[in-house]
Amino acid sequence: MVAYDCDVLVIGGGIVGLSTAYAITRAAPGTQVVVLEKERGPAFHQTGRNSGVIHSGIYYRPGSYKARFAVQGAAEMVKFCAEYGIAHEVTGKLIVATEHTELPRLHALVQRGRRNGIPVRELGPRQIAEFEPRVRGLAAIHVGTTGVVDFGTVAGRLAELAEDAGASVRYGAEVRRIGRRGPVVAVRTADGTVLRARALVNCAGLHSDRVARLAGVDPGIRIIPFRGEFYELVPGRTHLVRGLVYPVPDPAFPFLGVHLTRGIDGQVHIGPNAVPALAREGYHRRTIRPADLATTLGYPGSWRLARHHWRYGLGEFHRSLSKRAFTAAVRRLLPEVTPEDLIPAPSGVRAQAVLPDGTLADDFHFARSPRMVHVLNAPSPAATASLPIGREVARRVLAELH
Repeated sequence: MVAYDCDVLVIGGGIVGLSTAYAITRAAPGTQVVVLEKERGPAFHQTGRNSGVIHSGIYYRPGSYKARFAVQGAAEMVKFCAEYGIAHEVTGKLIVATEHTELPRLHALVQRGRRNGIPVRELGPRQIAEFEPRVRGLAAIHVGTTGVVDFGTVAGRLAELAEDAGASVRYGAEVRRIGRRGPVVAVRTADGTVLRARALVNCAGLHSDRVARLAGVDPGIRIIPFRGEFYELVPGRTHLVRGLVYPVPDPAFPFLGVHLTRGIDGQVHIGPNAVPALAREGYHRRTIRPADLATTLGYPGSWRLARHHWRYGLGEFHRSLSKRAFTAAVRRLLPEVTPEDLIPAPSGVRAQAVLPDGTLADDFHFARSPRMVHVLNAPSPAATASLPIGREVARRVLAELH
């Protein structure tokens, strides 16, 4: 008879992994769950390094995982925070067109938002000023269900709730090997510990494709890291922005453009600028990890992506290297801003899944293998949607158990 250490191993202590553990304990009480996180605490990477926006779901293709989970997740996130006393605010946001060529795209967003069941209000220049007196634009839409929160705090609370229900969250436990023999999934961590489980969930974020390959699965995608570079308004200029202000995004790219975000702490974050990172955890320009860089450069999809979008990429690099160019992008929305108003803020890294043909994966992507579930693409709005995503992954892994 096999001696199992637990029923389900979850790899990754970000908000999706912890939400999955929480969901399993609620859906199947008594199921033994162990979460393995290589860092010394939860939410060290994507979860804890973003602008903290509770997204409404307006951008996403109707019927997609992103659209369904974001709309549902935003409402659930607000309810969760209220129930557990986590600071949050439903601020609403403006999406502002500053050029005539953006007006058709803005109108398309109105239609998409309404198809996704999101309350959307169309605004003219005078109405923009009622919400954001210092912002200038030709037209805008107001999305009332958008908010702000510290997702790191949410992740910490999910870890506590999962542990209260009997799960074990182990930090400093980097997974080095994964094997499966019959009904047993075995994992070895960096310190030599071996754990045997009946099923495994891969929520490793920036390393999800690597973990899949450790498990003997071809993920069919490669994670290409993009560094998101932020600035903050200096303390004496935070009055320039009341809430959340976004440009009209280009639908050809998964990035939303440089936007203005007053966080739950009252600081105004501006960004991100998106450039390829030279390491999967490359939060600084000088951070280079040869193995990560070789993986990116050796992947045909990276070169095809660069060939398809080199003009867009040059603009991002220019704004990365030139504070004045970055400021010029901000001034499209907020004309009063000067380079002296901006101070560097911590960067984040987005785990972007890229297909071999250079296509950017547009939706959350799940894969399965016997007794395993892999979450292979979960960028923004994954934090917003973490509660319904966790339930979906829990449903899938519990089906593997039975």
